[in-house]
Amino acid sequence: MFFGFYCSGVHHLLFLSSRCSNVLSVKCRQFLHRQLDRDIHKHKGYKTHGGTGKCVKTQGNTRPRRQVCERVLEHFDELYYAELGHVWAKAREVLLQPQCWQYAVMLNRFRLSHKLQQQLQTLGYSCLLPEGSSSLQCFIHQEPLRFPSQHYRPGQLKQYYLLNAASLLPVLALGVKDDETVLDMCSAPGGKAVAILQSASPGLLLCNELDCQRWKWLAETLESFVPKDLSDVVRVSNLDGRLYGQIELGVYDKVLVDAPCSNDRSWLFSSQPDRAAVRIQERATFPILQEHLLRSAVAALRPGGVVVYSTCTLSQAENGGVVRSLLASCPHVQLEDLGALKDGLSQEFAFAQADPHGLLVVPAHGRTWGPMFVAKLRKIH
Repeated sequence: MFFGFYCSGVHHLLFLSSRCSNVLSVKCRQFLHRQLDRDIHKHKGYKTHGGTGKCVKTQGNTRPRRQVCERVLEHFDELYYAELGHVWAKAREVLLQPQCWQYAVMLNRFRLSHKLQQQLQTLGYSCLLPEGSSSLQCFIHQEPLRFPSQHYRPGQLKQYYLLNAASLLPVLALGVKDDETVLDMCSAPGGKAVAILQSASPGLLLCNELDCQRWKWLAETLESFVPKDLSDVVRVSNLDGRLYGQIELGVYDKVLVDAPCSNDRSWLFSSQPDRAAVRIQERATFPILQEHLLRSAVAALRPGGVVVYSTCTLSQAENGGVVRSLLASCPHVQLEDLGALKDGLSQEFAFAQADPHGLLVVPAHGRTWGPMFVAKLRKIH
């Protein structure tokens, strides 16, 4: 049914390269990090070192190793050292150790299991959000545990969704209320749409995805998490998001633009070097597309409506640059403060220093969530 889905030498080397990043040449930084990468890849498994949050070697983890795409890594080093300095050095170490990534478990309120909740708590999971603050229930663990995935079974709802906890921030920033009309403009694979439905009962949730393969993935996700009797409320479309500002002018209360971006985690482990080279060349065009999508979202909003713009990249051009460009030419749009959201979750997420245009979650030891950028905008009239 489709709805209408640690090694002290390594640490010292990293500190040296990050501290000297302003004076070292790109080639020198790359040499230092090749040494770092060789040390990291000697390990066959990792666990979190108590008190430090760093990953240490274990003997039991023998999962296949993911290969780093060196071309992408060199590109990221050149760009992100210039933009983020030591922040990138720390994030880089985390991103290159997928064995240490944390995974959150978001429960499905349409198939709630108290036994599952008890099991998570017994395993040491804790709630991301304060009890009673939201019907959205998401559990996180300080260790890089990964709960087993549930397979897709037609006609059967899944009990939980595995995700990067930072991907819930756009949904929390959007703050959907019951009976509101909501557009999820770039919805696949569907995790944020599922999160919206865990936190509220909108009058309409339109989940749009242009790419046909991702559209099918989206529909399958929704089928796995949403009851059939909500098929009139939750709908799926297959349009270019840039069209919504023309064909549905002033229709929606809330719009989420989780824009196509240079997904840092995914790109780092690209299995096709040639494809990676093409992606790097195309990256300069992303901010143009992203701004067009954001402008379309603003046009599709009713006066007083809210749009949340998000990406899963550290790129300044794709994050604050897009928001800044929009605000410069749209006097009827204002930036909303997300300080309360940041303060409430500052223990769970590592936020970069104040960004004037939004929040940026940067992967850190013991808090490996992100990257995730979130900005909230309101259409005044």
